[in-house]
Formats: sequence, structure tokens, C-alpha cells
Amino acid sequence: MGPQHQLRMHGTSKKTVRAIHVHFREDRLHEEKDFVRKWYPRISHYFASGRDIDPQRVDPYPVLVKNNEVHAALFRIASLWWSVPVSRGYGRRFRILIFDRSNGKLFGLLALTDPVFNLRKRDAWVGWEVRTRENMLAHVMDACVLGAVPPYNCLLGAKFVSLLAASNFTRQLFKQRYGKKKSIIRKRNFDGRLALVTTTSALGRSSILNRLRFGSVDVFQPVGFTEGYGHFHLANGTFEKIRAYLTTCKDKEARRYKFGNGPNYRMRVVRRALERLNLPSELLRHGIRRGVYVAPLARNTAAFLNGSASRLSWYQRPLTEIVTFWRERWLLPRAARDNSYLAFDARSWRRILELDDL
Repeated sequence: MGPQHQLRMHGTSKKTVRAIHVHFREDRLHEEKDFVRKWYPRISHYFASGRDIDPQRVDPYPVLVKNNEVHAALFRIASLWWSVPVSRGYGRRFRILIFDRSNGKLFGLLALTDPVFNLRKRDAWVGWEVRTRENMLAHVMDACVLGAVPPYNCLLGAKFVSLLAASNFTRQLFKQRYGKKKSIIRKRNFDGRLALVTTTSALGRSSILNRLRFGSVDVFQPVGFTEGYGHFHLANGTFEKIRAYLTTCKDKEARRYKFGNGPNYRMRVVRRALERLNLPSELLRHGIRRGVYVAPLARNTAAFLNGSASRLSWYQRPLTEIVTFWRERWLLPRAARDNSYLAFDARSWRRILELDDL
């Protein structure tokens, strides 16, 4: 039995995928253990129990994580909830906490980061050639964290967060942060127009994103699946050993982790180590194919990104309208037919974070 076969997943059900990610999540929890122990007592009051929620009064609103260390800690710890660990992103990135105005509790998380350079299904949807992609990729961001935390996840809160990712709020926030700034890699001024938000679903097709409509438009469109390459399956300290090996070899790749040295530091390190050890690059193929989704922020996003249009015809998705639409379309009907959210106790976060002994 070859090494490639041993590292391939067997089965593609959501249960199987979550099971495969267990070791990766354990690594992440171990890395964050000291931080969580320090900060959890200071931020735990932000986590809601089901009894804290009155569906008729739920009013989500976004807050950008800036220089507030409490907000930064809350985002970092809350992102550990997912069974499939979320990406920390790289390059340009910003994080948004969503709170419920009715009770001050944490509703969900949204983080946008620079997209990967090569993503075949996205590039085919845009109609990109390599040179055009180099020039226009700055107008794309990837939602690397997107979802609601319990118990708001039981009330389809993730649908609101998904709409927020493609809203006027996010587009304007992006322009404020990056408009008129010089690109680190391209060394040129950027006009701050965000034309496309992408995301990948860790569990294949997403029930949250599929048929998510605002007005008459599908906000996120499925365009296919990734090829199934990555590094998360190199868990239990394997990556650190690989990096230590490159350091021993005095290979420069082990130190090239700063933005501008290329995408995905971990992938580059593992690829380089495999080359040195004369091992096949197929060892990076874990076989889990993520669903790829694109959310155009304008009617002519693809034409703009492939160079066929110079102006964007924006979709208008004001935050106030999104809140009202989400409440009436998803929140209230779900709360009326399913009260399982009431069973969640905020103290469960100690178990989720493996802090039962705190």
C-alpha cells in the first residue's frame, strides 16, 4: 500500500469529513490553549444561551475588529467552535463580529481575506487569462470565516452572515480600508472596488448558500468543487517537523512566511520538503473537495474582472434591508417551527473549547 493511498480519505459524507478534521482541530485547540485560558473568563459573557434570545427582537449588527483587544480575543476564540477549523487568512484581511443588539450577545463571525491565486472553477466563471487575473485579482476577496455561533446557528443566522458578506456594508468597508492604497506585490495604487466575494464550503454543497436569494438574485452561485489538495491532514505536529527539517537544511522557504513571498506558506513549505525528500507531491492530495461559491457584487462582475467592462453596475443590498429580509424570510419562520435553540446553554462553550477543568 503506497503512501498516497494511506493518506486518502475513504467516504465523502459530512460525518466522514468532520472525522478527518478531528486531528487538525485538536492541533488548533492545543495551539490556542494558553490564549483561551487567559481570555475566556473575560469574554464568556458574550456567548448566549437559548433563553437569552427573543426571536421577535433579534437585531444583528456588524462591528469591525480594529484595535480592540477584547473584540480580537472574542473573534479568535469564537472561531474555534467549528468542527472543521477555519482559515486565519493571509495578506489583506479584516474581521467582523456580528452582535445581537437586543441582548449584546455574539451572533456570528465574518472574515475576508486575499483569495488564492489559482482557483480553477472561479477563474473559469470569470473567464480569466493569466495576465488579466494578475491585474484584477485585487478586486476579489474570500470569505474564510462565515457563520453564526450557537444558538443563533439554529435560527439560520448563517444566512444573515452570508448576505452580509455580499452587502453594501462589506463593499464600502473594503473601499474605506483599501481604496487609494498601494499594492504590496503590484506596487500600484488601488481604487478599492470590491467586485466579487468567494468562499468554499468545507462540507461540499452548502445548505446555507444554495438558493440564498436577495431580491430576484442568487447571492452565492455554486461553480464547482476544488481539486482536493491541502495540508490539514498533516496534523499531530507533522507540519512543525517538516518545517524543522527545512530549517535544518537551511532552506530559505522555511523563513519565507511574510506576505509577498507567495500564497499559502504551509503549502509551500510542505511542497519544498517533499521535493527534497524525493516524495510525490500527491501526498498533499487529501481528496476532500470543497464546494466553490462566487458572490458577484455587481450585475457585470465577470465582465469587469475579465476586462470587458470598466465600470461596475452594483447590486444594492443595504444592511437595514438585509436585516428585515432575513428576519421575515428565515428567522421568524424557523423559530416558530423549531425551538431547539432554547436547549443551548452558554456554559457548553467550556466543553467546546475543552476547558471543562477551568
